[in-house]
Parts: sequence; C-alpha cells; structure tokens
Amino acid sequence: MSIKENLHQIKSNLPENVTLVAVSKTKPIADLQEAYDAGQRVFGENKIQEMVEKFDVLPKDIQWHMIGHLQSNKVKYMAHFVDLIHGIDKFSTLKEINKQAKKHDRVINCLLQAKIAKEETKFGLSFEDIETIIASEKLRELKNIKIVGFMGMATFTENQEQLNEEFSALNNFFNTQKTKIETENCQLKILSMGMSGDYELAIENGSTMIRVGSSIFGSRN
Repeated sequence: MSIKENLHQIKSNLPENVTLVAVSKTKPIADLQEAYDAGQRVFGENKIQEMVEKFDVLPKDIQWHMIGHLQSNKVKYMAHFVDLIHGIDKFSTLKEINKQAKKHDRVINCLLQAKIAKEETKFGLSFEDIETIIASEKLRELKNIKIVGFMGMATFTENQEQLNEEFSALNNFFNTQKTKIETENCQLKILSMGMSGDYELAIENGSTMIRVGSSIFGSRN
C-alpha cells in the first residue's frame, strides 16, 4: 500500500483524542512530502541534524517532534522550531532546553520519559524521580519549558500480558500525577506510548499519542 493508504488505514481506526506522530527518521524528503500531502502534520525524528535539514525544506506548518535520546549539546540546533521533545530523562537536559528556548523567546513543550520496560537498554526515569522533578521548586524557575506529559517505551516483546502491565502502570501513574500537580510550566495532558507493533494495546491503556513509522513508511533499510 502507498503511504497515503497506510495513513488513511491507521487514522480511520484512531480515537479522536489520539495524536499520530509519523516517525520519519531515515526516510527521504519525498516520503515526508507524500505523507504531508495526505494530511499528516506531525513528524518525529530521532537525529537533530536530519530533522533540521527536513525542517529547512518542508512546509512550515509541520509540527516537529524530537523522539530520540537527546544530547544536551545539540538542543541549540532545533530550539527555534521543535514543537515537542519526547525523551527527557535528566533535569540537566530540561535546563539546557530552557536556556536555548529563552534565546528564541519560546516555550518548548517537553515529555519526561519514564522507564517502564524490563530491558536494560531503554532510557528513562523512575516514577519516583519524575515525581521529584515535577514537584521541585527548581522546575518552577524554568519559564521557557512546559512539561506536558510523559513518554514510555515498552519492552520489545510479543508478550501481550507484559506489554499490558507496562502500559497500564504508566497510565495509572500519569492519571495520579495529572490530578496532583498543575503549575504554569507543568500541565500533564499527553501520554505518549505505543509504536507500530503495540500502539493498539497502548491506546487501550490510555495513550493519547502514538509514534508510528514502519506501518506508514514501510520498513527501514
């Protein structure tokens, strides 16, 4: 099927409250343009340099999401345009994003990454660490960022029970924190869970944002 047909098939089954991030990393400009022409406006990249190059040539009403693990020293290259940064797992990274956003007189939306997978390879904060950050006075001082939710990557497994457990744990934590904390720069609205292989289960467990690549663009080389 074409990119347009893939998008249509996915979107036709999505609940209204779920945002589809088209994961376009490594894909050529032509593929992104085809998705754009089919109505897609939210794209996710995991390398800042690649995202900058695509931002420069593609339409300016695209929302760019940084979904990869973030190196603080690269934030400055995307601070003028990035819409949402997904995988933040250090307070020092928030400080750097705030610093760079201030230079452009912007407020950059951020998701804290929770570690929900059983695998050792996944980045992320413990629930306790997240609670500490969002309740801290230090966070209040960062006027150019806004924590808008959490992100989690489940274990890469076929075990539906395990996936369900991981997604459910983050959803419960998200709902608890959402009612507990609301400040100027921490307003929890987004729960980003689920990729091509598991997004339907993630949505069942409360996900409001899914990151889908291969189901739209085909497998990567």
